[in-house]
Amino acid sequence: MRIIVVGSGFGGLSAAALLSYKGFDVTVLEKNEQPGGRARIYSEKGFAFDMGPSWYLMPDVFEKFFAEFGRKPEDYYDLIRIDPSYRIFWEKGGYTDVSASLEKNLELFDTFEEGGGEKLRKYLEKAERHYRLAMDDLIYREYSSIRDLLSGRLVLEGFRLPIFSNIDGFVSGIFREERSKKILEYSIGFIGGSPQNTPALYYIMNHVDFKLGVWYPAEGGIGRVVKAFYDLAVENGAEFNFNTNVERIEVQGGRATGVLTDAGSYDADAVIVNADYPHAELELLDAAHRTYDEKYWDSRVIAPSAMVIYVGLDKRLEGLEHHNLYLAGDWEKEFESIFDPKKAVWPETASYYVNVTSKTDPTVSPEGGETLFVLVPLAPDLEDTEEHRERYYMKIMGHLETLVDEPILGHEVVKRIFCINDFKEDYNAYKGTALGLTHTLRQTALFRPSHRSRKVENLYYTGHYTHPGIGMPMAIISSQILSDSIVKEHGKDTTQA
Repeated sequence: MRIIVVGSGFGGLSAAALLSYKGFDVTVLEKNEQPGGRARIYSEKGFAFDMGPSWYLMPDVFEKFFAEFGRKPEDYYDLIRIDPSYRIFWEKGGYTDVSASLEKNLELFDTFEEGGGEKLRKYLEKAERHYRLAMDDLIYREYSSIRDLLSGRLVLEGFRLPIFSNIDGFVSGIFREERSKKILEYSIGFIGGSPQNTPALYYIMNHVDFKLGVWYPAEGGIGRVVKAFYDLAVENGAEFNFNTNVERIEVQGGRATGVLTDAGSYDADAVIVNADYPHAELELLDAAHRTYDEKYWDSRVIAPSAMVIYVGLDKRLEGLEHHNLYLAGDWEKEFESIFDPKKAVWPETASYYVNVTSKTDPTVSPEGGETLFVLVPLAPDLEDTEEHRERYYMKIMGHLETLVDEPILGHEVVKRIFCINDFKEDYNAYKGTALGLTHTLRQTALFRPSHRSRKVENLYYTGHYTHPGIGMPMAIISSQILSDSIVKEHGKDTTQA
């Protein structure tokens, strides 16, 4: 059975590896010049940048993926645990380091509020139980009807899960001090939401960074993981064609029969789309073949876009760790500027993230240099001009100088800005989103776009728009769910194990 995979993000790479291993004839077509999708590598003058994802979280997901091939992650890359896990700079001054040691973090929370450490211990114990429940009974499964949500342990224990409140209300019911709450809520930004619109269930992410840990793939970062997934797919027979833009999904008799590209046509028995879901539905299919029309996508809560700054410096910075966050004081106003279309603006004050991989990995910068990745969340579909970019670059980098009390401007050897228009151009991203669909209650599990077309037979979707959602681990799980479904539907041709 011939399968075409459109796009080589983590969803496409994992689908290609799994299905080629299970005996299918897989060809991956990628619009850009290298694999990885948003996880591409940008290199210039001896500096190397992960262009998108930069946190290696949920190592259990990667272990489970490689185990399907009888492998382990360490067969392809080594992991370094980051300590401190991250540094948070506060608007009122000073910073807090969140340790890789749970005991140190319990002590830290005691300094924030009375009994804070014991509160955190109980909170994380509960988060771990719910994480295990979610991973065992909620995440690794396909949803086709409401009945799929009402089965197994979810029926027995589901009412204990904090689903119907938002994470801000949930955390605020336990912790009182602003720093405690912000440390526990910041991670929601990594799955494209705000503390006000994300179901409290996602507090399980605190178990991920406090107990499972924050890691770094040695000698290459996330790009090293992309290479591992790519190598695994190629080892099992998958073929890759880069610089190949898919222009149309061919449908005959209600069935996907291949794709048309700028380099010619490819016949197939099935098509898996890892490209942007709205783009595929609205641009690659005729209206009669769309499961989700323009009205549907326009009614969704779209995750933020971003301005991402890649800077290579001719000096080292002493005031930063590997992962750093600046958290502005007025979160409510900041999130309104991202999620409320009527208030969407380039914010005057903004939280932002700074990744300095050269703190851990000497291979990503010349000796004596520093590799900076700075990300500022923005509303999708904002006006994006060179004037906006340069003004905001000076604003953010100037502010970063005050945080670290060191000069940065004038020390740039490499400078590149990637913003809303680039997400649209490079990834065909709907409204320039950096992440896809936010995880609101009505956009979780069954309520996310389906893994399979309801109009076209043998047309499938994987990646961050589908269940379970945003992030590298979730995109990988999406393809594990999908590959299992395809094997059940079409049979397993041969086993290369």
